[in-house]
Order: sequence, then structure tokens, then C-alpha cells
Amino acid sequence: MKKNRVLLGMSGGVDSSVSAVLLKEAGYDVIGATMKLWEDKKCPEIEGACCSFSATYDAKRVCDKIKIPHYTLNCEEEFQTHVINNFINCYQNCKTPNPCIECNKHLKFGAFYQKALELECNYIATGHYAKVEFMEKYQSYVLKKSNAQNKDQTYFLYSIPKEVLPKMLFPLENFNSKEEIRKIAKEHELKVAQKKDSQEVCFIPDNNYARFLQEEAKIKPKEGNIILTDGTILGKHKGLIYYTVGQRKGLGIAYPEPLYVLKLDKEKNEVIVGTQEELYQKELCANELNFLLDIDLSKPIEVMAKIRYRAPEAKAILTIEKDSNQKQIAKLTFEEPQRAITPGQSVVFYIEDVVLGGGKIITT
Repeated sequence: MKKNRVLLGMSGGVDSSVSAVLLKEAGYDVIGATMKLWEDKKCPEIEGACCSFSATYDAKRVCDKIKIPHYTLNCEEEFQTHVINNFINCYQNCKTPNPCIECNKHLKFGAFYQKALELECNYIATGHYAKVEFMEKYQSYVLKKSNAQNKDQTYFLYSIPKEVLPKMLFPLENFNSKEEIRKIAKEHELKVAQKKDSQEVCFIPDNNYARFLQEEAKIKPKEGNIILTDGTILGKHKGLIYYTVGQRKGLGIAYPEPLYVLKLDKEKNEVIVGTQEELYQKELCANELNFLLDIDLSKPIEVMAKIRYRAPEAKAILTIEKDSNQKQIAKLTFEEPQRAITPGQSVVFYIEDVVLGGGKIITT
């Protein structure tokens, strides 16, 4: 068995394609693999969707060109169980999910990693913008931010099992921009050089969440009241699945100042709205925690935290507590109030440029 064999996840996009080139040039024995996750016959193929037939074809074409093997892995059952069912369950419970994080956790660093072991691979790799390296300070491998700060994807990767980190390769870790990646693709005459970035939610290519939830989960939207925090009724909503915390457009109500969704009340079937000022809060709690560093968390510590991918990092105090079932709960108190903290989204904790861990926001 070769000691440098690596299984590379290939989505058919330029990032994973260039990753294949870089790994091969670095002397690795590279195997390309594309996971077949989802097929929606109701929606047409859209360029950039990472689950499509064209994505698999593009990945295979790149592998053929650079002369490495390519496999298609059928992971539809796992994707349905861990990603789509979670997506549906979140909306049924008035939460806003992040399916990319679930896919990374259960598919790319779960089922995909197991397939790598079956193929006797020493490493797995993806085209994410992130770094893994050994740090003397922690005496372990750590997940660090990418050089390309505006493309850094560590927010989506906090759920990697700690024991997998030493087996991870991120070939794009030292690049500073997407333009550099496209340039390499052009130099190697890869036809995906100008391909668009992947869609935000690959299994809903038309971006119509309500359609998907009604057709796939048989959710029937039910009208209810839109109210202020004092209980004043302002109008009617068309079903809770159409709304999320922080939303302003599409409320269909008149008021002297702009109003935003503050909360969704499943029991009362109500959308609670308020002013921009009311949208800011200083605290949150999170569960389903995953930590990548072995450090003392018995006392509160200062961290930087992100409450969504595009949110700026904010200084906060992290305290680990136990819930009624003795499971870990993270309580985060921010130095400055944060806008639209949303249940169902992930919060990720950083110490300088290293990922400490993260979890799912449950309350604010």
C-alpha cells in the first residue's frame, strides 16, 4: 500500500479540480471521488449545483485529463437521512438550518472518510479554503483559517471529528484568492476554469424552499398572526416556513418604521416582528457541540465567534454548562450585541486563527 494515497472529494468545480492537480504535482497517489447525493427531477440542471449529473461528468473529465482514477459514490441514503431530513425537521420546528455543515459532518468527513479507509487511503482531501497543521502550543493538529480571508470556509468545517484532522489535506490552504485558482486551471487547460461557484443549497436548485418543503415533506403552510412584541396584531402571515429571523422583505404589513422578524412561535403559529434595534442581542446558547482543541473549558474563556458564515467575528465570553440531560451547552455572551442571532444556525468559536469548536444555536 502506498503511504501517500489520498481520496479527494470532487464536486466538478474549479476548487476541487485544481486541488487534484496540486496533489498530483506534490507527488500524492490521488483518487478522485464524487458523491451522488440527490436528484430532483422536478428541477432542471443548474450550473454550479454540486449534486448534479453535470458535476459528476465535469469531475470525471478533469480526472481523465490529469490521468487519475475517478469513482462515483452513491451516498443518497446518508444524504437523505442526515441532511434533507434535518433540513425539513428544522423548518418544522421554526429553525433555520445550514445543510452544508450537516453534509460536511455526516458525508464528507463521515461516509467519505469511511470510504477512504476501505480504499486504503492515508488521507482525504477537499477543495475547501482552510488549513490543518500541527501546533506545538496545543500538541495536536488544528484547523486554522485560510490565507484567503474572504474565502475562508472554516465556519463550515468545525464539525470535523478531531481524530480525522491528522488525515485531512486542504491543497488550497496557501492561496490568497479565487483568481489564483482559476489561473492554475487555465494553465492546465481545465474546462471548469470559469465555472461558477456551487449553489448555496444544492438540493434546491431553484432556491424555492417553500416549494421543496411542501412537495418533499408535505408541509401545508397555515396562516397566522404577525404581531409586535407587546402582542399587537399587525396582519397575517402565509405560513411559518416563509420566514426567518432578520427578514424584512415580504412581510406585507404597514408600519411607521421598518420591521424585522424577531422570532417564530410554533405553538401559537405567530411571527413576532420588531424594530432593527430589537433585532440585536448579546447572548445565545448552543448545543450539539464539537471541540477541536483539548483545552480547559471548566472556566469561562474569551473567544472570537461567528454566528453565520458572512457575519464578522465578534469578541465573546464562552461558558460551558450542562443541560437537564447532563449534555454540554455553550453559553456565549458577546461584548457587543449581535444582529439576528438565529436558532438552527451554527456558531463557531475561534482562538486567534484556530478553530476551537462550535455548535447549533438553540436560544437567544
